Amino acid sequence: MKCFRVEEKFGLENLKLRELEDAPLPGSWVRVCLRASSLNYRDLLMAEGLYNPRLKLPYIPLSDGAGTVEEVGTDCSLLKEGDRVLPLFSRGWMYGSPPADVFKNTLGGPLDGTLATHIIAPESAFVTSPSYRAHVEAATLPCAALTAWNSLVTFGNLKPGQTVLILGTGGVSIFALQIARLFKARVIVTSSDSEKLEKAKALGADLTINYREVAAWHKPVREFTEEGVDIVVEVGGALTLEQSIKSVKNGGIISLIGILSGSSKDLNLLPVLMRNIKIQGILVGNRQNLEEMLSAFQAAELKPVIDKTFEFQEAVESLQYLKSASHFGKVCLQH
Repeated sequence: MKCFRVEEKFGLENLKLRELEDAPLPGSWVRVCLRASSLNYRDLLMAEGLYNPRLKLPYIPLSDGAGTVEEVGTDCSLLKEGDRVLPLFSRGWMYGSPPADVFKNTLGGPLDGTLATHIIAPESAFVTSPSYRAHVEAATLPCAALTAWNSLVTFGNLKPGQTVLILGTGGVSIFALQIARLFKARVIVTSSDSEKLEKAKALGADLTINYREVAAWHKPVREFTEEGVDIVVEVGGALTLEQSIKSVKNGGIISLIGILSGSSKDLNLLPVLMRNIKIQGILVGNRQNLEEMLSAFQAAELKPVIDKTFEFQEAVESLQYLKSASHFGKVCLQH
């Protein structure tokens, strides 16, 4: 198989194209020919050594992908050759809360990821891909879409007529916008890019706020909602959490997903206690969550928003593009 690996040292300059011998296939495992992959911010942090600087090298990056089963082990019964599948972000996490060893079994570090032409794993580590979407679109679903789904639906219990505040316009944020509209909720989106905000309006955002122009962006949020939003999709981290707390209503939920602005800042947590606010950490999701989401997406024929698709050999360029933060929605690779 062909793959890109980070070798010897972290950094995109050390991401090298390699050709490796096919690994033997255990009895309950399958070999999947990957047709596409998509990028998440975690992938960039991992490749640069900022997520887990003790990660053992070499390793194959990326956590999201889609492909077809090419070979099945002798003990397989769930999948067959030719099946379209998606890999789970965390192998072995079937339902409920994450197991104690969840971080030992995640794709794209420490397990080899989807920046390859093939991947092998237990057949239970894959789910059936939605038939209505091309591979490159399906490749956006296992991590980014599921993170947004769990933020709003699994933990947020989103209802029609509620209001959702979404920070940013990256992959998770745009999926959150689409899911919120699917559930007939009102949506507020923030960004520093007015052009991206116009795109968000075209997708159904009811209110958009340029946070470079409106530093205290929680104020227009409160004006629009009076009592505050029901759910905040919080991808910023330390520098945005204070305003997210001011934006959410009493008893509301802040789904904490990312730390794009960092993880350390003096923060007054008294309002969280006094206003009965729930801060819910979101770690992608389990197999059951993914299957429930795919069923809903299939019924609605929800179409992922892809900003740009690179060719497999342009893997380094794709991660550099992700790092530039120019994208709206997902960045993908066609294998």
